[in-house]
Amino acid sequence: MCGRFTLTADPDTLRQVFALGKTSAAALAELSPRYNVAPSQPVAVAVADSDGGRKLEFLRWGLIPSWAKDPKIGSRMINARAETLAEKPSFRTALKKRRCLILADGFYEWKREGTLRAKTPMYIQLKSGEPFALAGLWEFWRPLDSDADAFIKSCAIITITPNALMEKIHDRMPVILKPQAYDLWLTPGELPAERTRPLLKPFAASQMKAITVSTLVNNTANDSPECVRPV
Repeated sequence: MCGRFTLTADPDTLRQVFALGKTSAAALAELSPRYNVAPSQPVAVAVADSDGGRKLEFLRWGLIPSWAKDPKIGSRMINARAETLAEKPSFRTALKKRRCLILADGFYEWKREGTLRAKTPMYIQLKSGEPFALAGLWEFWRPLDSDADAFIKSCAIITITPNALMEKIHDRMPVILKPQAYDLWLTPGELPAERTRPLLKPFAASQMKAITVSTLVNNTANDSPECVRPV
């Protein structure tokens, strides 16, 4: 599972790394350092635009299927298992039509210590410290009793079995896409399974690092650099 992450890189860096050339200055100005991004909050994503480029959008974290009667279902849809995407009614349409890059530069996971109930928060990054893209799906939902302009765009992070680093911490990890896979993942329309399957795999453990951080991150009200400081 991936239940919290960070996005602290400056807007110019994000524009360059994710090729957000057509994103307006106003949209980039909405990016502020986030040290404890939590479900139901807006998250920064890159989606394909009509000209074949990429643009920045902000979607609610927690995917709400188009057929849902209540948007609260999104709180249970923050992650989507890579192994069953094509089968689950909640995600299969988004997999065919609405893929996105969820922008991040680190994520948290809680490590269970022995038989103790307490869990230790861990912060995981690339060793390079560079921002990266999590494989995501997005959907739009409109209440049946509302006007045509009332809708919610939401997203979910795809997860996979852990690599050698993450298996010591948790039994799942988010799918981190390699930069050369961004264009393929954002290709409009359905991708054959033989093209998507190689993308949805554990990232190389040798390129990642994990540190122990304080329990400040346990409270979503805490969103400051102290959340990622090693203890």
